[in-house]
Amino acid sequence: MAGVVESRTRRVGRPPQDASQRLARAHHILDVAGDLVLRWGYDKTTVEDIARRAGVAKGTIYLHWKTREELFAALLRRERVEMITEVRRRIGEGPATLRELLRLLASGILGRPLIRASVLGDSEVLGRLTRQKRDRTAGAELGDFQGYFGTLLEHGALRGDLTPAEHVTTLVSVLYGFLSAPPMLPSGCRPADERLAELIADAGGRALEPGGPIPAADARAVARATLEYVDAALEAAQRKLRVSLGSEESTR
Repeated sequence: MAGVVESRTRRVGRPPQDASQRLARAHHILDVAGDLVLRWGYDKTTVEDIARRAGVAKGTIYLHWKTREELFAALLRRERVEMITEVRRRIGEGPATLRELLRLLASGILGRPLIRASVLGDSEVLGRLTRQKRDRTAGAELGDFQGYFGTLLEHGALRGDLTPAEHVTTLVSVLYGFLSAPPMLPSGCRPADERLAELIADAGGRALEPGGPIPAADARAVARATLEYVDAALEAAQRKLRVSLGSEESTR
């Protein structure tokens, strides 16, 4: 009996020696943290709450993350990876266009409450964590659009009368504006999430595209650029998540 108690204590108090076990435990803790923050909000969710619900010691959580802020940063990074992974899967099925990218991105944000709260600065959900990250923008969910937009411009798939900065400003304004609007609207005017994603894609396309079809060769180049762009965004998001999970050293 003493051996069993000692074994259980060792499992709770120390990180698993096997890296896969350690990673699985980290994901379990993040699962619990995500459930609690959506139920109670970030400000009311403590490390003690997470540890109790996850069935681990409080000290075990600090073996993975030094602070509560780092834990929730890992949670948001994981959400971002999962969202972009789904965007990549669906856009790979075609068509790989700017409009479709906008639709899938909007749909991904709307379908993930934590990402939605992060993009919209929802202090009821993310509390002080949101106030500490006011520099975040909707466009940041898929990184820097300017290189991608340069390729679209080269192939005639983007308006040439706007500067690169104006392209990004227009994109973020459309995306953020549409995402922010529903709470301000009368209940009968609030579209369902999937319809809202379609409206974002249509408005973004109308605002950024030159209008009319482009040659087939250019359309294929745009599709390749779109897939490469999402692949790069996914790789960057995965790298940040690995750092948060302790499976890769930060280069910063």
